Amino acid sequence: MPPATTDTTRERIIDAAEECFARFGVAKTTVEDIAAAAGLSRATVYRSVTGGRDELILAVILRDLHRFLDRLAARLRRERSVPEAIVEGTLDAVRFVRAEPAVARFLVPEAAGHMQAAVAGSAEHVLAQCCDYVRPYFEQAQRQRRLRADIEVEGTVEFLFRIITSLIVMDRDRDDEGLRRFLRTYVVPVITGP
Repeated sequence: MPPATTDTTRERIIDAAEECFARFGVAKTTVEDIAAAAGLSRATVYRSVTGGRDELILAVILRDLHRFLDRLAARLRRERSVPEAIVEGTLDAVRFVRAEPAVARFLVPEAAGHMQAAVAGSAEHVLAQCCDYVRPYFEQAQRQRRLRADIEVEGTVEFLFRIITSLIVMDRDRDDEGLRRFLRTYVVPVITGP
């Protein structure tokens, strides 16, 4: 059997990290746990993932984020109404994080310190990836004058990212219709204008 490539080894380590985070929790998972689950030595894990556990936490999150962003980009291409794209895209993002075990695990209090350390230095990278996925949709909407002309696409994505984060962190027990009303009343006008 040929030796595993670096990419294959890295994916194997990320798979093992995701499995360990699910089994032991983020705070209690060690690099040794991940190496054992991957069937690799600790040295191999450290060579493949130079940022250690923090890099692995971020890698698990980014992999799930990419899956969601692929679905969101496809939805935005089909959506004809900018206000509804904003509302339904935001609602989808909130649902995704709440329902996706791999992402939701990082929002529990025991993981908060680890999550913050892993993501803090990479927040710009995550935001840039979100922008790359939705930029074409917002640029087209702006050209068609369905988006305020005086706002930047990156700022719009950052604003929505912050809204989504706050809706996840501070759940006010709104049902989907209540959240849709909130978004249509307070968020959509900021992006599309009165």
